[in-house]
Amino acid sequence: MRVLLVKTSSLGDVVHTLPALTDAQQSIPGIEFDWVVEEGFAEIPAWHPAVSQVIPVAIRRWRKHPFQALRSGEWSRFKSRLSETRYDLVIDAQGLFKSAWLTRYVKAPVAGLDRESAREPLASRFYDRRYAIARDQHALERVRQLFAQSLGYSVPETVADYGLDRNQLATPGDQPYLLFLHGTTWASKHWPEDYWRELAERMSEFGWSIRLPWGNADEKARAERIAEGLSSVSVLPKLNLGGIAKVVAGARACVAVDTGLGHLAAALDVPSISLYGPTLPGRVGAYGRSQIHLCASGPNAGKGDRHKPCFDDLPAERVASELKALLRSSETT
Repeated sequence: MRVLLVKTSSLGDVVHTLPALTDAQQSIPGIEFDWVVEEGFAEIPAWHPAVSQVIPVAIRRWRKHPFQALRSGEWSRFKSRLSETRYDLVIDAQGLFKSAWLTRYVKAPVAGLDRESAREPLASRFYDRRYAIARDQHALERVRQLFAQSLGYSVPETVADYGLDRNQLATPGDQPYLLFLHGTTWASKHWPEDYWRELAERMSEFGWSIRLPWGNADEKARAERIAEGLSSVSVLPKLNLGGIAKVVAGARACVAVDTGLGHLAAALDVPSISLYGPTLPGRVGAYGRSQIHLCASGPNAGKGDRHKPCFDDLPAERVASELKALLRSSETT
């Protein structure tokens, strides 16, 4: 059986889809998936053994330069690639108009969420098979249920298995280190920089090496300020997604704000502490074993505001204490 999966973005959403592939592979011997995904995340699906082909799409870039996409032939080549393979089924696991629109170019039945379940109800109009999936549960479990209903099996009564091999990605022989994932999009999701600095100082005193990745100039500058004068703290070079995945896989533990890389750490079974301020982890938090969620509780916490800070009541001392306990626990399991 050959299935085309449409799940284009974001990083966390892509990661949350991996366990559904594992379920399907275990339930239907020989099933194969091709996956349509944003070009920036195209490395991730290739890590799962159930994925045969990754089909990159550039919706984000094409939206900015639509005429260039048409003139260059990129759009035409993408449509041709969708039509050149015979599929038994298409699953739109995104539930958005942009993802549903892409299914028009495939000659196969399309399965997706019904009007009440999809993030954008209009998307359901493009589906031949529509399924009701309760919203009041984690996004990862919703995708598992969509796959199960679309492909005709029961969701396995097991812990979600992302299907990734951490040892295959990690660099052998690396000295133990902690990874601080300090970069995120919303201003309100940022844990205060002086807290990061204090956490680095506290964990350095306990003999830990700490690595700081970055994705843009602002994040690099912040990482350099956090690391300044601390010999055990290193700022990593600029890395692509595959490179940062290797660093995540090799970490003894991570501390992360609400960011896609935090979800990748959970998928790679890296013990992690995730810090939540304007958002709540119940439906979209890092999901897996040894995942600790610490939530702010100030007046702006959990309200989804992109700008108002809300981390004053989540100090470095508390995070350091939780991190030390997590490290002790992971050493005994």
